[in-house]
Amino acid sequence: SPMPDTSRIAVILPAAGAGTRYAESAGSLGGVRSKLDEDLGGRPVLQRTVELFNQHDMVAAIVVAGPHEDGAYNAFRDRHADKLGLLGARICRGGVTHRYETVAAALAEVPADATHIAVHDAARPCTPAEVIERVFEAAAKHDAVVPGVEVSDTIKRGGDEVEEDEEADPLAAILGAAPTKARPRVVRETLERRGLFAIQTPQVFKASLLRRAYAQEDLSSTDDAGLVERLGERVVIVAGDVRNIKITRAGDVAVARAIMGVKGPQGREAHKRF
Repeated sequence: SPMPDTSRIAVILPAAGAGTRYAESAGSLGGVRSKLDEDLGGRPVLQRTVELFNQHDMVAAIVVAGPHEDGAYNAFRDRHADKLGLLGARICRGGVTHRYETVAAALAEVPADATHIAVHDAARPCTPAEVIERVFEAAAKHDAVVPGVEVSDTIKRGGDEVEEDEEADPLAAILGAAPTKARPRVVRETLERRGLFAIQTPQVFKASLLRRAYAQEDLSSTDDAGLVERLGERVVIVAGDVRNIKITRAGDVAVARAIMGVKGPQGREAHKRF
């Protein structure tokens, strides 16, 4: 059965991350440095992500938590506040270092009458509507729901880096474009793949449960469900989707455009680029 009409979901989009891996893979010569500003068919990634939720009947509020530091926060507001405001989203200041600080800051902005809180990666703009429906519907029956895809790749834990003599590229070093490629590592172990899921977002929680999870002393965790699990509460996995990618490295933008069926700025006629 669908969620009761009384459900009011507040969506939190943590958007404070420095995107270090993205900046490294995009290289320091050219390219947009923030993945949230990348062009997806004429609209930035962050706007596309907000648009996944802003028309949804059950979504009562959208809180976008931007950078913490004054200069970065003001620049973020300058770029995004007008457009996101029109979409009904509010922007708040995020955390200093960790994602959990950013979510905690956004929690303070969530309306008191929200029955559920969804946390969604700001850099996940391709989430199919049916994944959002599945998670929202399951949240009517379960207090904590996450979308996941069974792992199809073999997962190995990497150990020490293999020592190699690297040919230095003096020009690249001068230009700040020295290679940041991952070094070879020794395999430490191979994990049993059966029963492993790659977890995506949106992750949806009963509002009181997520607030309780964030009231804990130690908040270090890679996702919000992890904090809920630490309380001993049950988290339920529903089917995610392989198209629900998170933009993490430069090549991911081309994949996102392909999934969405849109072009980048170079692929559009000049008068349609803005």
